[in-house]
Amino acid sequence: MRIRVGCEFGLESEGAVPLLVLVEPHPSGPHTIVAASRQLDPITPVREYLDRFGNRCWRLVMPGGPLTLRYDAIVEVSGQPDPRPTALPLVPVAELPDETLVYLLPSRSIQSDLLMDPAWSLFGSIEPTSAMVQTICDWVHENIRYESGTSDPTVTAVDTFSRRFGVCRDIALLSVALCRAMNIPARYAYGFLPDIDVPPPFTPMDFHAWFNAFIDGHWYTFDARYNVPRIGRIEIAHGPDVVDVAMTTSFGPTNLKSLIVWSDHVGDDADLATNSGSTREEAAG
Repeated sequence: MRIRVGCEFGLESEGAVPLLVLVEPHPSGPHTIVAASRQLDPITPVREYLDRFGNRCWRLVMPGGPLTLRYDAIVEVSGQPDPRPTALPLVPVAELPDETLVYLLPSRSIQSDLLMDPAWSLFGSIEPTSAMVQTICDWVHENIRYESGTSDPTVTAVDTFSRRFGVCRDIALLSVALCRAMNIPARYAYGFLPDIDVPPPFTPMDFHAWFNAFIDGHWYTFDARYNVPRIGRIEIAHGPDVVDVAMTTSFGPTNLKSLIVWSDHVGDDADLATNSGSTREEAAG
């Protein structure tokens, strides 16, 4: 199955401002990039690199004034729903690989240490298998109400646990915090998510956040926002905290004037010259 994904940022700055951008699909994901293009108006040099989590990043300097940044790609995926582990064992902390330990620690937006008491009260009786992660997702899905436009970058996992509502970012951060409180390595992730096999009405397309949990030696995708396996999920980035994998990070004052995101199933013969997803792009704007 092929998915056309992309985004267009309308940015503005008064002068030269260094900028980091993470919008390309993760290079080690279970997907293949068939074709991709990047456009910047005005033309601006971009340098690519992989960060310490393996995410593909762009590094550039905004020249001052308006800047339009567009990424467009056709990505091949399996066409199957997210794999859902059943009764797989959790790895004891003493046996975890060294590189996973960072995903047990509290961080700026994921204060898992402050949620240990409620987490163990809620989930301490669950057997230490993948069932514990799913039970955490079930609880978050049932108790945290999704409300568009109710969050900002200062909202933390503890805030969401207290107020019981948020956007997909907040739902993912709380899920990660509860997993870490239960000694399960978990990392924040985001990317593109098409509406395949999802009944209307559709919400305007946007980037979507979820999380990965380390179970039986592998990372598995979980999404407490929807809490059902989805088709066509394409991860862009993952890391210990949302601040580690922001879509854009500016080192100076900038304004986001507009953002359009698209993620649509296309035919096997589609290419980047095809005008795919225009209806959803307009809705997202």
